[in-house]
Amino acid sequence: MLERKISCLVVDDEPMALKLIESYVLKVPYLELKATCSNAFEAMEVLAKESIDLLFLDIQMPELSGLELSKTLPKTTRVVFTTAFDQYALDGYKVEALDYLLKPFDMNEFLLAATKAKEWFSLAWGTKTEPKEEASGYIFVNSEYKQLKINLDDILYLEGMKDYIKIWVTTRPKPILTLMSLKTFENELPKNKFMRVHRSFIISLDHIAYVERNQVIIHQQRINIADQYKAAFTDFMAHNSMK
Repeated sequence: MLERKISCLVVDDEPMALKLIESYVLKVPYLELKATCSNAFEAMEVLAKESIDLLFLDIQMPELSGLELSKTLPKTTRVVFTTAFDQYALDGYKVEALDYLLKPFDMNEFLLAATKAKEWFSLAWGTKTEPKEEASGYIFVNSEYKQLKINLDDILYLEGMKDYIKIWVTTRPKPILTLMSLKTFENELPKNKFMRVHRSFIISLDHIAYVERNQVIIHQQRINIADQYKAAFTDFMAHNSMK
């Protein structure tokens, strides 16, 4: 869940495009439009005065491009690029854009990008909350008519099935099965120790052996990083990598 609305700035030098994107932002209940700008310099003035979470940013603009502007932003401000020039897509991802919208795009395409932003900020803002279990270092789960105590440090990863969860731990060769949703379990875990990387997987950040392409390897198990969680995981890696 988002702790507040995502504050947005729309930047585009085409008046019709600017108005259209503005109308899209206003239709999404978890987005809050702070301002619209017709060039990068106007945007810089707004950014100096307002706390902006998300930019919908045109790439091709006179004097200062959207790409150049994006490189001046703090890490807490994310970008969805909007452009008619698809050759810029690769450059967009090099600056870790949350998404890339190719003009002309409709409300459905815009909503997909907005949803991706919502997922990223839900994860990023969630790390600010200290969960009650973090101090104790363990959690109890119902399994096989017992209340099993599991040390959080022993958890490798959690795998969500249809009606239950498999909890893979260092102390057992087979997973612990419990009748619970992955979302419910996610809410009970320390956000600085565990991260959801896929609809069906939550991983222990402490037990990552290595990352290869779009996969996390934990105890020889390869777990895919889904697109909707990739930005948050990339941000975690950036903050914990040697410079």
